Amino acid sequence: MASPRPTIRLDKWLWQARFFKSRPLACEMIAEGHLRLNGQRCQKPGHQVGAGDTLTFPQGGRIRLIRVLAPGNRRGPAPEARGLYHDLDPPPVSDLDDSDEMEQIPPGKTG
Repeated sequence: MASPRPTIRLDKWLWQARFFKSRPLACEMIAEGHLRLNGQRCQKPGHQVGAGDTLTFPQGGRIRLIRVLAPGNRRGPAPEARGLYHDLDPPPVSDLDDSDEMEQIPPGKTG
């Protein structure tokens, strides 16, 4: 018999993966019905999540699409938190990175 896959509470995972600054903020977003777990609306912060699950939720003016890679053991530093998930829709590269398109203003001049 195969052992059950390791899981963790959804609100706790979102906090450990550093998507939210606190568990109550994660709970609020979930309870309001703004999160989808594997394509299904989820309103229970205590729902279990584990490796292979896909989460969709709004954050910072965009929709995040995240694949859970591991349940995690603690809220560690950002590099450790990034190891808990794979961003399936990373943010687009900013158009401001192209210095050729930026207006060149000589030093000492103002607009």
